[in-house]
Amino acid sequence: MIAIVDYKMGNLQSVKNAFNLYTKDIEIVSDPDKLNSYDKVLLPGVGAYKDAMNHLKENSMDEAIKEFAKSKKPLLGICLGMQLLLESSTEFGKTQGLGLIPGTVEFFDKQKFQTPQKIPHMGWNRVSKKQNHNILNNLNNDFYLYFVHSYHAKTSKEFTLATTTYGYEFASAVCKDNIVGFQPHPEKSHENGLKIIKNFVQI
Repeated sequence: MIAIVDYKMGNLQSVKNAFNLYTKDIEIVSDPDKLNSYDKVLLPGVGAYKDAMNHLKENSMDEAIKEFAKSKKPLLGICLGMQLLLESSTEFGKTQGLGLIPGTVEFFDKQKFQTPQKIPHMGWNRVSKKQNHNILNNLNNDFYLYFVHSYHAKTSKEFTLATTTYGYEFASAVCKDNIVGFQPHPEKSHENGLKIIKNFVQI
């Protein structure tokens, strides 16, 4: 059974609908006491980092996610959910994250752009594998996913699952042990995104 964490950030139903193509054993969960009873957890979300962390802390869902991560069961973060897995973000001042993957979340640095680009980064872009992982099964070494974001993950090669170039190269997918995160939206990325969702269901 898969739990989708409900913390008032994002369209959870669209994510659930995408997962329902491969499983009916998925529920939207807002009770932190129930989280550890699930086999897998999905942390989605769109919006501001600080608001997201505040919502998670309101009912101690942040601690419940950390406890779940210790269980070594699969945990997947999408978009803002991926960013929350890291240690902190600079959005609207420094905010501490869940700290499950070493690294920070930072605004695109226009001074480092090799060519001028608009922010937010919005639309389809290439994702390049940097490590092998079951969640990338049946995907080419380079494939396209759909992005909408102004902040990106900054982490070491050890925790970089895949990269994307927008002005410069950044980590578009991260991983550590049982924890994986994607900056792009698999549920909006058609065939390639559905492969990621199917792979997570089958892990």
